[in-house]
Amino acid sequence: MSQGSRVERESFDDLEAAMAALEERATRIRAAGPLDTRKMLREFEPADQVAGRVELSTGGLLRRGADAGIDVMGDGSFVPFRGGLRRNELDPGGDPVDAVRQALR
Repeated sequence: MSQGSRVERESFDDLEAAMAALEERATRIRAAGPLDTRKMLREFEPADQVAGRVELSTGGLLRRGADAGIDVMGDGSFVPFRGGLRRNELDPGGDPVDAVRQALR
């Protein structure tokens, strides 16, 4: 999980425990409230900013696995994705947690 620049790592024994933790952490990030609009070279509305990211990886140090997770946007919306460095947005089909679960199976 990452919120701002803080990154936490945790290991789980099974997918359902990891999925429960993903949902809990994404909900906790959303509960922190919306982000403010930021202005650098242009304005970034809250919906354009990632407030936090919760990502699951089924791989290990030497083995390749699947990566998927949820970006919690600054407006509180959840955007499910698949992939690690290259993220592909998933269609949540109603429930972003289920979209992540399907991507990891």
